[in-house]
Amino acid sequence: MIRYHAPWILPISEPPIRDGWVAVQHGRIIAYGALGPAGRRGLADGAREIDLGDVAVLPGLVNAHTHLELSYLRDEVPPASEFVSWIRAVIAARRRRSNPSGTEAVACGTAIVGDISNTLVTFGPLARSPLAAVVFYELIRFNTADPAGVVAHACREIEALAPTERVRASLAAHAPYSVAPLVLRAIRLAVDRDPFAPCSVHLAESTEEVEFIRSGGGPWRALLEELGSWDPAWVPPGGTPVQFLDDSGFLDARVLAVHGVQMTPADLERLAGRGSTLVTCPRSNFHTGAGAPPIEDFYGAGVHVAVGTDSLASAPDLNVFAELATMRALAPTVPAASLLDSATWQGARALGFDADYGTIEPGKSARLLAVAIPATTVDVEEYLVSGIEPDQIRWVDEL
Repeated sequence: MIRYHAPWILPISEPPIRDGWVAVQHGRIIAYGALGPAGRRGLADGAREIDLGDVAVLPGLVNAHTHLELSYLRDEVPPASEFVSWIRAVIAARRRRSNPSGTEAVACGTAIVGDISNTLVTFGPLARSPLAAVVFYELIRFNTADPAGVVAHACREIEALAPTERVRASLAAHAPYSVAPLVLRAIRLAVDRDPFAPCSVHLAESTEEVEFIRSGGGPWRALLEELGSWDPAWVPPGGTPVQFLDDSGFLDARVLAVHGVQMTPADLERLAGRGSTLVTCPRSNFHTGAGAPPIEDFYGAGVHVAVGTDSLASAPDLNVFAELATMRALAPTVPAASLLDSATWQGARALGFDADYGTIEPGKSARLLAVAIPATTVDVEEYLVSGIEPDQIRWVDEL
């Protein structure tokens, strides 16, 4: 057994512990507490003692929404003032070459990713990496004569994979403007066959999406027609994208609704009522022209909030700590403890890994971060959401 000492231990499920320790054995957390006679009781004699220096120890982070197969588009797609213009640039830049890797995510302190893939090319590299992951096989099909067949084919491709203890695959719908209602229904039915499988969807990301669902017109309609994907039989549902998916029976506690930039208070109330998790990616939203997500409204509505970086086509890096710093700037009234909870436990819970990750508790994985902090740090939670760079991060189990 190894007992690690640090000035700060952040269990996430309770307030930070000053001058604390975490005991680890065979890759699992055995116990934790504060230093001193009371804190040492119950620990076996002969434990190897390691002082980590001036660091804060916390669970590995969760990047609940990224697209690793788009990593080759880093610096290839410039910022846009409107979302559909950015999408056009992605379509123009995208090529069928990809060599995805989780190396950058690991270096930035990430333990789990929710990875969106249109090809499943990321499954193998993730299975060989230290990361835990759900690879979401994302379907984009607005016009099809065989919606059930499209989803059945995707399910067969997933079933052909060999899941590991840490890497699993599930389905995702791209968005309400790019997936036909009957395809959405077929995805929901397929996901429901596994009571533990999460599902993902981009939702209420842009004003163009809101306009399309309300009226059936605007830039999205034009792009679908241009791509030959428009379905003349489709009838706009009216209302908001959240209302549409909720009325369709798509939203539940296993859905990760990504972005939410354009969600209304009523939308957030619906999401909270269904127990869905809202994954916010604010740096990407600025880059794509989607706008600034109303972070304070997310938390004020009682929605489960997780954090994602989105892809390197729209974010400068895969650093969830940098995402937290942006969230702090957008939402100064949200407690730093809530932001850290979103980047750890909420993401792990949404992806189905909370039995092993997300908090420091006995029995959970000892995949823990040691983040270098100034010796004078008093409010450690606030420091950790102020912007942490990769060179401040070490993995405790690699020391």
